[in-house]
Amino acid sequence: MISHELWCYLCILVVPFLAQLVSSDVLRQECDRSRNYTANSEFQSNLEQLSSVLPINASSSPTLFSTGAAGAIPNTVYALTLCRGDTANASACADCIGNAFRDAQQACPYNMDATVYYERCYLRFSYQNFLASADNTKRQIVPNGASVASPAATFDAAVGVLLTAVSDYAALNSSMRFSTGVLEDFDVSAPKIYAMAQCRPDIGPAECRDCLEKITRVMPKHFSRRRGGQILGLRCNYRFELYPPFLGNPVLQLKAPAWAVAPSPDGDGPVVPDGDSGNWESVPNINLSILDLQTLEAATENFRDENKLGEGGFGVVYKGALPDGQEIAVKRLSPGSTQGIGELKAELVFVAKLQHKNLVRLIGVCLEEQEKLVIYEYMPNRSLDTILFDPEKRKDLDWEKRFKIINGVARGLQYVHEDSQLKIIHRDLKASNVLLDSDLNAKISDFGLARLFQGDQSKDVTNRVVGTFGYMPPEYVVRGHYSTKSDVFSFGILVLEIVTGRRNCTSYNSEQSVDLLTDLVWEHWTKGTILEIADPLLTSSSAEDKIGTYVHIGLLCVQESPADRPTMSVVNAILNSDGAALQAPSKPAFCLRASSADPEQRRGASHGGGSLAVVSPNEVSLTELVPR
Repeated sequence: MISHELWCYLCILVVPFLAQLVSSDVLRQECDRSRNYTANSEFQSNLEQLSSVLPINASSSPTLFSTGAAGAIPNTVYALTLCRGDTANASACADCIGNAFRDAQQACPYNMDATVYYERCYLRFSYQNFLASADNTKRQIVPNGASVASPAATFDAAVGVLLTAVSDYAALNSSMRFSTGVLEDFDVSAPKIYAMAQCRPDIGPAECRDCLEKITRVMPKHFSRRRGGQILGLRCNYRFELYPPFLGNPVLQLKAPAWAVAPSPDGDGPVVPDGDSGNWESVPNINLSILDLQTLEAATENFRDENKLGEGGFGVVYKGALPDGQEIAVKRLSPGSTQGIGELKAELVFVAKLQHKNLVRLIGVCLEEQEKLVIYEYMPNRSLDTILFDPEKRKDLDWEKRFKIINGVARGLQYVHEDSQLKIIHRDLKASNVLLDSDLNAKISDFGLARLFQGDQSKDVTNRVVGTFGYMPPEYVVRGHYSTKSDVFSFGILVLEIVTGRRNCTSYNSEQSVDLLTDLVWEHWTKGTILEIADPLLTSSSAEDKIGTYVHIGLLCVQESPADRPTMSVVNAILNSDGAALQAPSKPAFCLRASSADPEQRRGASHGGGSLAVVSPNEVSLTELVPR
């Protein structure tokens, strides 16, 4: 038998060796050696307390995430733990975090700030309170494997598409902020590319997307043509490989024969499970195709001028037809487009996920050979402004058709504000962004300036005001405050334009240099002569009965105080009721005009200490200024 003394001696020799073996399981570590604790100190006692609590808390949490603090300053220990979203069971998560606490102290002995990353979990503890920090710079870059045979630009672009898809799903569709995906049939050297992405589940969707976008953007710098790679961060992380680095089937499936995703019999990838199955107007899947440039060139006859549907600061929209006969509208962003890659990504994410009969349907995208092309369903009657403000065409818009258009826009706005899984503020609702199908059903388009908001978020602030003169509420223009009530204001303007057939807030030097709200509608409303400013084409008795009600709704929506404006669900309730008693509206907010005669204002001029840039009257699509 081994004596007690010999056993103790063996322990002295073997335990450090075993510790090295355990520590070798750590994928990456970061030790801050600037501040240390001592054995049996209060700090160590607090650390041990957290090491016994956090593995249990994280493994019992539905998001596999936990934070904690123990002890009093200066010996307080703060810690954060997270298990990967595909961790098989609670015990596996608890074991991983328990090992992380042990290995952190062995890999970073007596350091008061240490971070360790495993394949399945990570841990940081520190004497500093980092728990609410938005910093993701404490990250590790891990290249995996040799290079693939594919051309660097093509392979890196394919990985970028996949990482963007899984990042968007993790941010916008998963309570765990975790997602996996596969890009199939890429080429012979990389037939399948797999990826996963994860954020801390305690951060919001927009913050998660922003974090993942930043680390995805540097993928070519660190992993160009690599068979795999991962960026590990406390706030967000991702990984891609040529084999599944995760458990189970991928959530997203993208097919990419010859770099283009061809439509498949059961839908076009990526196929995203429905998050709004409880809403009767939602669609069960998101079907987004990555179309190849050659197909779109053929569809538009090489972007022939005769196929132009419209043109703006972002580029040109062309009519086209796919090989199966489906008519499409192709938005071709110009190299100097005012719609940047951020706006394009926002539009792709929001329009792909927001499925409703009163929102324009996104069909696919093409990012090939420096082209940025977005493909939508074709709307034969184009945009509302091309009919409403045309002296001849608007004769076709009788009252019933205008009623139908107003109601369609109202239903679409209520969906994005209140009924969808994603809650969206459009920020650029106007007549030119309301498209009409063959039956004059209204569909809201152009979500490039839209912003995601939390369900309890009533107001946010931006230092980059974007939108269109004549449709922006005063609190947004002056202070940068935006909320769903910003869209309600724009809706009110749109209602009054539809009823009167007039544009709001045209340029000073135009023939109609009047303010629709204060110079016409409000003046006639207070005098009781509102029928005098209604479009003369609305002559039926049924129209006259409704005009007063719709002007009343419009005025309620454009009141100066956002709190006084109704929500879109209230607006829809009024629209669908007969003789509802309405409160008296207060005087409308002011109108912000643009002078088309002032080239300095159009290009950008000093304004209240900030810069007024790329302003536009209400027939152009983008305004950008700094609020006072």
